[in-house]
Amino acid sequence: MLPAADGWGTYFDLYAPYTALILLLLTLAGLVSASEAAFFSLSPDDRAHCRESSSADEKRIALLLERPKRLLASLVIFNNLLNIAIVVIVSYLTWEVTKVSSGSGWILTGMALATTIAIVLFGEIVPKVYASQNNLIVARQTAPLAQLGLAVFRPLAMMLVSLSNQVDKRIQRRGYKLSVEELSQAVELTGINATVEEKEILKGIVNFSNLTARQVMRARLDISAVNDDLPFSELLDQINASGYSRVPVYGESLDQIEGVLYIKDLLPHIHADDSFRWQSLLRPAFFIPENKKVDDLLQDFQKRRVHMAIVVDEYGGTRGLVTLEDIIEEIFGDINDEFDDETPVGYRREDAQTVVFEGKLPLTDVCRVLNVDATTFEAVQGDSESLGGLLLELFNRLPKSGDKTTYAGFVFDVVSADDKRINEVRVRKGEA
Repeated sequence: MLPAADGWGTYFDLYAPYTALILLLLTLAGLVSASEAAFFSLSPDDRAHCRESSSADEKRIALLLERPKRLLASLVIFNNLLNIAIVVIVSYLTWEVTKVSSGSGWILTGMALATTIAIVLFGEIVPKVYASQNNLIVARQTAPLAQLGLAVFRPLAMMLVSLSNQVDKRIQRRGYKLSVEELSQAVELTGINATVEEKEILKGIVNFSNLTARQVMRARLDISAVNDDLPFSELLDQINASGYSRVPVYGESLDQIEGVLYIKDLLPHIHADDSFRWQSLLRPAFFIPENKKVDDLLQDFQKRRVHMAIVVDEYGGTRGLVTLEDIIEEIFGDINDEFDDETPVGYRREDAQTVVFEGKLPLTDVCRVLNVDATTFEAVQGDSESLGGLLLELFNRLPKSGDKTTYAGFVFDVVSADDKRINEVRVRKGEA
């Protein structure tokens, strides 16, 4: 028990050392917090700079960060012990001064609250904010203190890190299983201030990993290819008419792709006559199954340094063609260069609620134009990937011009169809 004070001088002599000790501990707690924030807010560039620096302080920083878990555990232990010491000393002094008072309980509670606020403000928030903004400078200045804490509390820190590692190994981590619809809803909720284009890009990223080559490919009927027995002059005419920089070359039929002709390979021979063997310029074609994921295909394009893949079915027949541009457009929307017509390809808009589509247009493009989720027609589309295929599923037959049906709040009106395919479909929002 502290002796009773009989004057201000005696009071100061008795409690000033305790006050000075509390301020010292609070300062140390602030420095330890600042050190923790500074060390663990360093960027990879800062860490690389410290490893390559000739400065002793910066080399010490790099050395301490070689075992980040152990360093963090030591600093946390150090900081918590300092905070506990502050609380214990303040509580003891408050109790000694007020234990004979009738309101000592309230005073003790008030001092505990004030101490907590002081620790949080001056021992945590202020140091960490300052250290985060000046991380490299603070890390240099507090490196000796961090090294001291690591040395003193190394055994306890090693034990805690080992225990943490064992827990991580034994506990099965359960990841979040979110559907594409839930992720799309999250995009809508979190993108309140985003533009329509930004939201569409985010949705494209969310749906990207679920897309297959069959969903983004150009159908077999839309492939612009040339026969391998064409004279050179006719080849040039067809290439000029197609407007493409890479053209598949086939043998007897489109199911026998011999290779891909790069137009840039023809430029040195542009003035050659029909005797020129242009077939020698063919490059190997890249074949993929129709169920290949688009994100994997993009990586294959990067590794192989190619921009085109031929989609084949289980029998080896040609189903379609996918280009790098097709994949990128799934995220960013239609990309037009200076040679593209500004008129949208595959559809025309009659009014705000009505759009006329070509029957061969992929459903992913239809959904994008209608501004609906890519999975809107998934329940009824079956294996079809085009708007025409969707209508075949809805009608269970080949519809005729003038036939109508409704689904998911849209009216589908067949504008043009023949005995083999659906050419144009008018889609209107709203029930018939």
